[in-house]
Amino acid sequence: MDIPLITDWGGEAIRGFGVEREVSGMTGIGTRSAFLIEDGQTVRTSWLLGSELPDIDAVIVEAR
Repeated sequence: MDIPLITDWGGEAIRGFGVEREVSGMTGIGTRSAFLIEDGQTVRTSWLLGSELPDIDAVIVEAR
């Protein structure tokens, strides 16, 4: 599978996806998240993960 990943040095993605948080007075920290994006533009489903990894079986089911 070819799955693109992004790096968000400027914080635009964490703000755009609504997963920015503040930790110890530092802003611009992203909550660990996974997004299933369809056609390169539509968020089909998302998971806020905290310290957990996504349930890969759930991701596969949603991708079908």
